[in-house]
Amino acid sequence: MQQDIQKNELKSRIPFRLDRLPFSRWHVLVVIALGFTWILDGLEVTMVGVIGSVLISPKTLDFTSAEVGFVATAYLIGAVIGSVFFAELTDIHGRKKLFMVTLSVYILGTVFTAFSFNFPSFFLFRFITGLGIGGEYAAINSAIDELMPSKYRGRIDLAINGSWWVGTIVGSIGSLYLLNTSIFPINLGWRLSFAIGAILAIAVLLIRRYVPESPRWLLMHGKLDEAREITTNIEDTVSKSTGKDLEQVSRYITIKPQRRIRAKEIVDTLFKKYPKRTVLGLSLMAGQAFLYNAIFFTYALVLKVFYGIPSDEIGYFIIPFAVGNFVGPLVLGKLFDTRGRKLMISFTYIFSGALLMLTAYLFYIGVLNAVTQTLLWSIIFFFASAGASSAYLTVSEVFPVEMRAMAIAVFYSIGTGIGGVLAPSLFGILIASKSPFSLSMGYLLGASLMVISGIVEIFLGVKAEKKSLEDVARPLTAEDIESYNKEPVNYNNEEAN
Repeated sequence: MQQDIQKNELKSRIPFRLDRLPFSRWHVLVVIALGFTWILDGLEVTMVGVIGSVLISPKTLDFTSAEVGFVATAYLIGAVIGSVFFAELTDIHGRKKLFMVTLSVYILGTVFTAFSFNFPSFFLFRFITGLGIGGEYAAINSAIDELMPSKYRGRIDLAINGSWWVGTIVGSIGSLYLLNTSIFPINLGWRLSFAIGAILAIAVLLIRRYVPESPRWLLMHGKLDEAREITTNIEDTVSKSTGKDLEQVSRYITIKPQRRIRAKEIVDTLFKKYPKRTVLGLSLMAGQAFLYNAIFFTYALVLKVFYGIPSDEIGYFIIPFAVGNFVGPLVLGKLFDTRGRKLMISFTYIFSGALLMLTAYLFYIGVLNAVTQTLLWSIIFFFASAGASSAYLTVSEVFPVEMRAMAIAVFYSIGTGIGGVLAPSLFGILIASKSPFSLSMGYLLGASLMVISGIVEIFLGVKAEKKSLEDVARPLTAEDIESYNKEPVNYNNEEAN
């Protein structure tokens, strides 16, 4: 370590001060304010899926069946474009500015959707809503990972990503009332359904005002005074709420800040510096995206075509499926921090894939009914949901802070493209054949992708549990990471040159 640090360098203990904090009420506030995005996304997807049959009515917007399908496509296209567009802005201008902007875009899109008057307007407004949600994925995952203590990061990320299914439950229950024509006119209920998301989002937007900018981002951009002030305020708040004295920190990082990361450097980091991590991220994201979009988005069709369940009763089968998906990450999340990423990610992927293979066989030989099929899916996705959530955790923590949002966006976009476009189309064809054998082969394909992804994790997985993000992926602007051999100095006297 150089004794004479150059003028454009600074050193700080801020990342390690954030990582050693105990979990507190302040962290709960951050989780609620930022993590609510997944609930909103689950609500959106569920409500639009449910109102499809309403929108084809001449008393509403008189859509064709093809137009209903294009509506989902508009949302996915918007999400993919929004994730990449806002990710770059998030890495350049900061986490807080963008997570306020992206949620505002979502609110505008949702409110406008409620006032749609024909297919082009509905398509446009769903596209705008997707832009906001896609941007949220990049901005929010970055901020959460950078603000959470390292030893809790895994379980918190899994719980937040798993909360998508809370939105599904809310949407399913809400549809039973809002789409009930004995309670609301047919052309009013579907419009009110979008008010649920908008109202919740506005409340969250107000809470987000109290969430600070990521000190890690500020530090990497040379804003040491602001980063230090925010970190000190967080420490004071956490110490008071927990009643605990915070342990001293001796580790520090030396960086050269205020250097904008070019596109070429991002590409080189993904494919030259961390090629194995890139393969890992693509494998995990693609595997879970294909499985989820294949099964969840065709769930209603399977129940109706193969088991004869009426459309107005399908919501009752979605709820237990959603509960299994939500509970899985909550119950298993802690193990990702204690037992480790590689063990738990590989286990959840391989085990859920194996269970799906068994279910595919039972479906093919015709021994299942709607209830037992739903029960098995709920068990499978208890594990698969934890695995899928860990895919987002992986891509958000194994790349440097300067490009974290863009890395999340790239893998999210690829996963959404594969899962959102290929899987539902393929399974739609298989279901239309009404052949149990054809559909069971589709299930085997999804199961195989999960097993393969789990095997990739065994060989390429990163042991990121309980580690600082800077130890998992060295910042591109970092010069050194070391520890003092003397007693830690006062935080307010940090050296900055």
